Amino acid sequence: MKLIKKLWLTTIIILLFLSPASLVFSEEPTPVAWWKFDAREDDNIKGNYRYVEGVSGSAVKLDGYTSYITRPAANAPELSEAFTIEAWVAVAAFPWNWCPVVSRQQEKKAGYAFELGPQGELRLGVFAGGGWKECLTEEKIAWKKWAHIAGTYDSTAGLKIFINGKEVGRLAFKGKMSEAKEVDLLLGSIQTKKKPAFIHREFGTLADWFSLDAILDEVKLYDRALDPGKIEQMYACEIPLSSPDIPPRVLPSGPPGPGRFGAYYTRLKYYWEWDDMWRVSDHPDVVVQFDDSPVRVVFWRGTRFSPAWVTENNLWMADQSVEAWDNIEGCFEHMQDSQCKYSHVRVLENTPARVVVHWRYAPVSSRNHLWRRDKKTGWACWVDEYYYFYPDQTGIRKVMWQRDSLGQPHQFQESIPFTGPGQVQGDVIHEDYVTIANLKGETQVFNYIKNPPKKTAKYIPKDPLIQRHNLKAKNKPFIIFEPGGKMHYLKDMDISSLSRPGSCSHWPVGQLPSDGRTSKMPDRASSFLGFPITDPVEHKGREGRNWVNSLYGMGERSMEELASLARSWVQAPKLKVLSGDYKNRGYDLSQRAYILLCPNSGIASQLILEIEADKDNPVSNFCLVVKGWGGKDAVLAVDGKQLQPGIDFSCGHVKNLKGNDLIVWVERKSIKPIIVTIIPQ
Repeated sequence: MKLIKKLWLTTIIILLFLSPASLVFSEEPTPVAWWKFDAREDDNIKGNYRYVEGVSGSAVKLDGYTSYITRPAANAPELSEAFTIEAWVAVAAFPWNWCPVVSRQQEKKAGYAFELGPQGELRLGVFAGGGWKECLTEEKIAWKKWAHIAGTYDSTAGLKIFINGKEVGRLAFKGKMSEAKEVDLLLGSIQTKKKPAFIHREFGTLADWFSLDAILDEVKLYDRALDPGKIEQMYACEIPLSSPDIPPRVLPSGPPGPGRFGAYYTRLKYYWEWDDMWRVSDHPDVVVQFDDSPVRVVFWRGTRFSPAWVTENNLWMADQSVEAWDNIEGCFEHMQDSQCKYSHVRVLENTPARVVVHWRYAPVSSRNHLWRRDKKTGWACWVDEYYYFYPDQTGIRKVMWQRDSLGQPHQFQESIPFTGPGQVQGDVIHEDYVTIANLKGETQVFNYIKNPPKKTAKYIPKDPLIQRHNLKAKNKPFIIFEPGGKMHYLKDMDISSLSRPGSCSHWPVGQLPSDGRTSKMPDRASSFLGFPITDPVEHKGREGRNWVNSLYGMGERSMEELASLARSWVQAPKLKVLSGDYKNRGYDLSQRAYILLCPNSGIASQLILEIEADKDNPVSNFCLVVKGWGGKDAVLAVDGKQLQPGIDFSCGHVKNLKGNDLIVWVERKSIKPIIVTIIPQ
């Protein structure tokens, strides 16, 4: 009994000597604001968002562009002498620039902000002691993993930042914070428009809205600076057992595997946060498939409908398309048309013999201004690109524009592969990244190497017009240009690039008005390389329209086969009509097709042709367009041997205002003359 009384008296004495502050801090801290995202009755959440599994119960997933959370100023907690901000966050993509997790500040002249940076770093700022004070971290939170973050302010000690319970930054100072009492409390979004980080040209990028592309959970505010031990304890008590609900983001190219040759309208789905922004119905995109091949060509909103050739393992190869620029607004190009206001795609022909897709766009700047707009008429430069696809996994790209509308400077072509989220350049392309060749088949390979020279000392074949890129896939993309085109930037590249994400993340997919943003993290789809660049031969038409041609494709062709294909296109053998009163309009390079005219429109008769192939002018599959043929099918024979439809050849009918045209595609390679017989069926 005496021992109990003695212990009781000792306890009383100890308590009397403890300060009131010590008694307060021994209690479990109570948040003055707490966003659980469980009851789904939290402050007003705007924009596109979803509830997902969180650290405790549910959490909110913000979309990176439109979503944010506010609490009106009248209901926001007052914080002046000290505070702690605590939250769990899982990043799907790092913000375009610094973006608040929690903020209540007025132009850095009052209040506070706890922010996430474009590479996963953290920043805590307050206006105290007559100025804005900031603490930044060198340590970064991990991508697509849960992170517990906390920041503390104390008027007598300054700022501290914690990641997963450990202190990672501090800034010591003394000063009482000036509150931004008239400002709403904001979670997950910037307060005013802001330019993205790492931009190429200040004048080529505009400020815009963006938010966190991340899951937020258990966001808490305390009106005291919690000690490091308590913060570490709070982290340890809530470590999530499962990974955050962030599905992989895979560039969409339609169903995998071979398909039936043709063009298909569809709506390609990327990830819900990006998809939900688009005001489109079910058929905005076009996918071209090929028989017995997993290769496809994708016209997708994420590329502004710029076509991309896609391999069997979903590696993408795109092109620059028509670009112009000045030193006032930067680049004018389809890449700036992030909402596809001026970019449209439609299917013109869709037959077993040929597919024709029309892509129309206007080069536009980040300021939404069109290139060379006429002050009197309002007309600017518009571009029409026609793609003539054939079953052998090739397609002619014909670019047309109104004469004098394009002006200078301009560029037609850059070879641009993509990296998807999570990929680096070395995941997409080999060290020997491109092989070039001329019509003779003379080649040169360019590589990723250490310390590449600014100007190559390698032998360059005379008049190169073929390039094949060595993607890490069976099917390799290639481009063939007309003789007379000038191929530039033939050089080796720095091998360190292969360990980095794509060079630029403003395109594809990106929605901010920017003509260039350097990728620092592998969290977003990016584009890279851009070399070689070819200036193609420009043609002038009679009706005031200019155009350029090039032949694109993807497959397992060797460089020898590509040289033969190139000769068959740019040096196509002559065609001679042997029987039938058909008019021979010659070979159209821009369609990769021989054009003939039926003497009696709609009344087809037997037609016998000779294609005068030789070694320098080979046949490497060919197309015949017989205008005015009518509605009848056709039977074909080559050198007297009847061909099997769907195997050796394909036919298609195209209706127009003048009647029906017959499109014939023949699978045949030859360096000797061949006789082709076409009989109406």
